[in-house]
This record gives sequence, structure tokens and C-alpha cells, in this order.
Amino acid sequence: MRHFFRRKSSCQIAKDRLKILLISDRVNCSPEMMELIKTDIAKVISKYMKIDSDNMEIQINTKGSKGRGKMPSLYASIPIVDVSAQDVAK
Repeated sequence: MRHFFRRKSSCQIAKDRLKILLISDRVNCSPEMMELIKTDIAKVISKYMKIDSDNMEIQINTKGSKGRGKMPSLYASIPIVDVSAQDVAK
């Protein structure tokens, strides 16, 4: 449990920022927009379960599909801390 509260090293932060820049360049999406998307996804999922948003990663890949050419796809890796029900607004 202690690993959820440790700080990222400056090397890891730089690596994460570089990943965001490379991903955003691939799909012509600014790094700021990628961060907004990541923040919004974290907010929505946090309504239903506790997640480790500091270690969450999102990426956009492009791959071909029949007759459509290359289409971007969003992939997210979101560490789940607790799956028990959160307070859900009804």
C-alpha cells in the first residue's frame, strides 16, 4: 500500500511528459488536451472506484481497419486501488 503514496522521481516525470508529447504529436492533439482528457477520465472513473490517478497512463494509437484506413484508438492503463462502491449520485 505504501507504493501508492511515494513520489515519482524526476526521471519518471520527464519520461511521462515525453510519452505525452510523442502521443499528442502522432494524433495531432496538444499535450494540454491529452492532460485534460486524462483528468476527465480519472474524474469519471473515480465516481465508481478508487484509482491511482498519479500512475494512470493514456495513449492514442493508430491502426488500420478494413476499408477505413488508419483510425486513432484511445487506450488507458488505470491502476485500481479499491473496487468497493463509491458514493454514486442517484
